[in-house]
Amino acid sequence: MATTKENLATAFAGESQANRKYLMFAEKAEKEGHVGAAKLFRAAAAAEQIHAFAEFKANGGVGTTEENLKAAIGGETYEFTEMYPDMIEQAKAEGNAAAARVFHSANEAEKVHARLYRDALTDMDGTEDYYLCPVCGYIHKGKTEEPCPICGAKAAMFQKF
Repeated sequence: MATTKENLATAFAGESQANRKYLMFAEKAEKEGHVGAAKLFRAAAAAEQIHAFAEFKANGGVGTTEENLKAAIGGETYEFTEMYPDMIEQAKAEGNAAAARVFHSANEAEKVHARLYRDALTDMDGTEDYYLCPVCGYIHKGKTEEPCPICGAKAAMFQKF
């Protein structure tokens, strides 16, 4: 039998995935002109986020900012050193070029994320903005006019945070 800690982790994963899935469902419903279904999917996604946040907190997942940055570095580093390389190779072996490209882009973005988190450990109160490539997830610290180094998207597309 699973422990409560394991159950909280499982519930968090499920609720987090439901949140993302419902947001994609809402986008599709909206594109198809189904406004009511889109609104329901967005409301349900928000509800799943509430559940996920509560479960993550109840499981002790939120620490100090320093602890959270270190956890983020660990997660991102795992993704680009262990998780995505194996996924890229598996997709290539299966001849799934689309999946291999998606995994490769994510892998490259995760390297940048880990570096930015490491940098933030020494400057948690920095005031510079971050710019997100909405195509591949690359993040650039500070304004840039250069295209995304991972996918080539134009800098004008980047979202400011």
